[in-house]
Amino acid sequence: MKKTQNTTEKQIKSKERVARHGEVFTAEREIKAMCDLVKNESERIDSRILEPACGEGPFLQEMLRRKLQTVKNRYRRSPHDFELYSIVALSSLYGVELLEDNAQICRDNLFNIWNQAYSEFGDQKLQVKQSARYMVETNILCGDALTLKQHDGKPIVFAEWSLLPNGVMLRKDFELSEMLEQKNQSNQHGLFPSGDSYEPAPISLYRPIEYWRVYECQRR
Repeated sequence: MKKTQNTTEKQIKSKERVARHGEVFTAEREIKAMCDLVKNESERIDSRILEPACGEGPFLQEMLRRKLQTVKNRYRRSPHDFELYSIVALSSLYGVELLEDNAQICRDNLFNIWNQAYSEFGDQKLQVKQSARYMVETNILCGDALTLKQHDGKPIVFAEWSLLPNGVMLRKDFELSEMLEQKNQSNQHGLFPSGDSYEPAPISLYRPIEYWRVYECQRR
């Protein structure tokens, strides 16, 4: 009998995919154990996390569940604050996946986990849902983390989402190659530049916009 990720998900989709891409899924027990190794980061709402070979997103899903639990614990009495910080939590997760079908499943899985949590807090707003979907589509990319290229040959580019006062978010786009080079030179721990470290110029800068309207982001 094959090992299973849970009662319905197998650890492999086909022998051909294993042979061609080395695709093997990790069991749920191992996922939880590995997330426990970075417990503090996994429960911080705004801690940015990148999974360079995310598959269907089991690690990112577990991270999102933990982040959303933190949001619930802090803001369960305020639907507005839960809405805002659940978006912040979702915006902090990034993934690169070689296979497009896996990448899309990962996006759907993350959105569905967020949407289920959102449905428990007051009225759901279409624009908030559109913004959540926009973020996962932007943050989960189909590409190769080894070559740092997307499936179309373009450089992998990630959006940095920063929460400003009054629920406004600022988006800046950076090439992953420059981010990694800067990180190695400065020995910083975060995914994006921070503090006094050298910050590479963003390749795109967007107008600040309310968190529930980020799907309308426009470049400056």
